[in-house]
Amino acid sequence: MPDTGCRMLAVIDIDGVLADVRHRLSHVSGRPKDWPAFFAAAGDDPLLAEGAHTARRLAEVYDVVYLSGRPESLRSVTQRWLESNGLPPGPLRLRARRDFRPSRVFKVEALRELARTTPVGVLVDDDPAVLEAARLAGFDVLPATWMGEHPELRAAQEDDGRT
Repeated sequence: MPDTGCRMLAVIDIDGVLADVRHRLSHVSGRPKDWPAFFAAAGDDPLLAEGAHTARRLAEVYDVVYLSGRPESLRSVTQRWLESNGLPPGPLRLRARRDFRPSRVFKVEALRELARTTPVGVLVDDDPAVLEAARLAGFDVLPATWMGEHPELRAAQEDDGRT
C-alpha cells in the first residue's frame, strides 16, 4: 500500500504523563483549593522521563496531538514547556474557558472530534476514568502509570474538571 503521508494520531495527555505535577498538588489537596497557585506553577513541572520516552517513540510512527484538561489560559506556558523539554511537535488541545466537565467527558469528546478527520491510533493518559471512557468509546489506550496514583490529581480531573 503506498504511503499517503497521513499517519494516525497518538493523543498524549500532559499532567501525570509528561509533566510531574506532584510539586503543586498541595495547592489542591485541601479546602479551599488554590487553583491560581496550582496553575501558576505549571511551567516549573519536571519532565517525567518515561512519558517523554513514550512520546518520542510514538512520534516515530504517529502524528502527535497533546490533549490536556489544562485551561486554555495555560496555552503559552504549556507550549513553551513542551518545546523546552524537547518533546515532539504537535497541536495542543486544552479546555475552553469555564469548561469544568470531568476529564473523561471532555477528552472523549475531543477524541471523537479528532477522529472525524484523522484516525486516532492511541490515547496515552494517566486517569483511569479517562482510559475506561475512551476504551468504551472504541479508542485504544496506553495507561501512563509511571507517576503513580495521586487522589488529589484524580479529584482535580474528574470532580473539579480542572486538569
